[in-house]
Amino acid sequence: MSAPLLQLRGVTAYYGAIAALKGVDVDVNAGEIVTLIGANGAGKSTLMMTIFGAPQARDGSIVYDRRDITRMPTHEIARLKIAQSPEGRRIFGRMSVLENLKMGAAVTGFAHYEEDLARVFSIFPRLKERANQRGGTLSGGEQQMLAIARALMSRPRLLLLDEPSLGLAPLVAKQIFSVVADLNRDEGLTVFLVEQNAYHALKLAHRGYVMVNGKITLSGEGRELLERPEVRAAYLEGGR
Repeated sequence: MSAPLLQLRGVTAYYGAIAALKGVDVDVNAGEIVTLIGANGAGKSTLMMTIFGAPQARDGSIVYDRRDITRMPTHEIARLKIAQSPEGRRIFGRMSVLENLKMGAAVTGFAHYEEDLARVFSIFPRLKERANQRGGTLSGGEQQMLAIARALMSRPRLLLLDEPSLGLAPLVAKQIFSVVADLNRDEGLTVFLVEQNAYHALKLAHRGYVMVNGKITLSGEGRELLERPEVRAAYLEGGR
């Protein structure tokens, strides 16, 4: 079997003296949607940021496309066809939609800019309507669309998607998950998804991991984890 596109082994990360990640092992194979679920403060977003080099892993290894990126600076990782749509969206509020998308394209150059712009506008027609509007004046759902579109402008093979449904109305969140499923099915985009809405995340994902206090405690196929009594009790009961 070929090596995973992304492989983490024994990864630890610290904030000062506090261990946020405690020996994490995760595999993401090319063409998969893999989700990481867990309670607030479990270390999920820290794991996403550690993959991107900020903070850097103290121990263990992070290998992407057979290349060790554990000690690589963030700006170099971004050039390797990994893109991140971070928690809280972090778009540039004073810049227009178009300017935000240009920032995404700048990571890998502008050779395919017009083509990529047409692609993200076809995925998110709302952004085309709002092209000249400031990012900060968009609704929460539109800002999330912009964060994902900005990431897609760098033509990633792997998209790190952190809490895409956070703060969104259920209907808008459903729309975002539907786009992620389409990108995976139609374009073969590999997605590593951190998501608090365990029900939607596990329904969407091929495989999933459960994180508790910086450690992976369970893993398996998305549908299989949905049926596990301990997952249902901790993350699903009454929480849809």
